[in-house]
Amino acid sequence: MRDGWQAKTVGDVCELVNGGTPKTDVAEFWGGEHFWITPAEMGKRQSPYAATTARMLSDLGMQNSSATPLPPMSVILSSRAPIGHLVINTEPMAFNQGCKGLIPGRSIDHKFLFYYLGSIVQLLNDLGTGTTFKELSGGKLKEVPIPVPPLPEQKRIVAILDEAFAGIAAATANAEKNLANARELFDGHLKALFDEEQATWERKTLRQAALDFGRGKSKHRPRNDPKLYGGKYPFIQTGDVRNCDHAILESTQTYNESGLAQSKLWPKGTVCITIAANIAETGILGFDACFPDSVIGMVVDPKQTTNDFVEYLLRSVQAQLKAAGKGSAQDNINLATFEDRPFPFPELEEQARIVETLNELSSCVRQLEDLYDRKSSVLAELRQAILQKAFSGELTGEKSRHCEAA
Repeated sequence: MRDGWQAKTVGDVCELVNGGTPKTDVAEFWGGEHFWITPAEMGKRQSPYAATTARMLSDLGMQNSSATPLPPMSVILSSRAPIGHLVINTEPMAFNQGCKGLIPGRSIDHKFLFYYLGSIVQLLNDLGTGTTFKELSGGKLKEVPIPVPPLPEQKRIVAILDEAFAGIAAATANAEKNLANARELFDGHLKALFDEEQATWERKTLRQAALDFGRGKSKHRPRNDPKLYGGKYPFIQTGDVRNCDHAILESTQTYNESGLAQSKLWPKGTVCITIAANIAETGILGFDACFPDSVIGMVVDPKQTTNDFVEYLLRSVQAQLKAAGKGSAQDNINLATFEDRPFPFPELEEQARIVETLNELSSCVRQLEDLYDRKSSVLAELRQAILQKAFSGELTGEKSRHCEAA
């Protein structure tokens, strides 16, 4: 620590305030004029600052709970589920019991405190206790050490961090925009290929182009009976289909012999279509697997089509299928959605050309996704390196010099 800096604790430089929640089933406690934030809402924010909240408390709500509004320019820290979300409130703001409020004293700048706490999220998590989920107590938080430079130096460090992180945010946004553009290009080209359907293309239902077409099986009740799981047979669920990229290469669960006996083992290459929960998502099995009746399986007739072509074809009309499944309760589609619906099937040679084009575009998108992931990791590491420099006393000179050094 640099000369002139003081070794303090969070409790030395801040007043800690606990949160609270009035009864959620009492309408009179809600919809008032008092801002009230939760860890879930904090986690969705891109800015360090919070001026409004999704839910508001009434005067009665404030009176009938332990929720306490913080003065503006305080720091709110989520202390459970998860530990480490941070915001600076620009208006008086209360929060639920999953947060701790920190009112900075005269010796600490609110933005300096915000950045410092963000630099030690791992330490805060390590201090959390609990079996169901970790929670950071107010007592532990008060004991957390914090280096405290003179106020002018704190403000200089904050200015350096603001400038550096603005550059990181711009680089991240640019990478995200490039990735979004690539995905839009692929989706547009995918739709265009099938919109340019030729008069010579034969139209037929999926069942007509299949050797096997039907819903998966999971007869046993309850479906989550532990005695069905833990064997060698992959069990694919709607989430596995949704999370795949054209091919389903992993499963989150497996069936044992008992599970297999009440299900059906579909062969590698089967096209999977989700019809409940995550509807109209598609993927191709990369291995033999079982799946429940919330997934349709199609084993293609190789004399008529290929699994790659069918998966791309279904992806091109995904929006239409989702629209067909809109319901008052849970969205869903079923076998009947496909029974009478004809799809275009060109000659196999034309199908192969379409698949080759889309595979090339998909490969380019995956390369951009890999690049984005690497860039995101590098930028996250850079951010942490800059924070480490800041709070070890290495960012106390001119902004431009230290930004270059970082």
